[in-house]
Amino acid sequence: MILTERQTDRGLLITVCDPEVLGETFEEGPISLDVTEDFYGGEQVDTDTVIEALTRASIANLVGTETVELAIEEGFVEQG
Repeated sequence: MILTERQTDRGLLITVCDPEVLGETFEEGPISLDVTEDFYGGEQVDTDTVIEALTRASIANLVGTETVELAIEEGFVEQG
């Protein structure tokens, strides 16, 4: 997974995405999500590093099957 961390005025923002979705655009009706290198590009890390970052995060942007499944399994988000 690819992880970035940024301090914002609302706390620590982390972005995590599966490597294969970096550069992709997802569209559903009028909603579009660009998984850009500028925002999601960062360091390739293991699952333990992602879990540790999620425990410290105030805000998290998560994209990709592996990333979202990990966040659900670890109890950071609920499956909707």
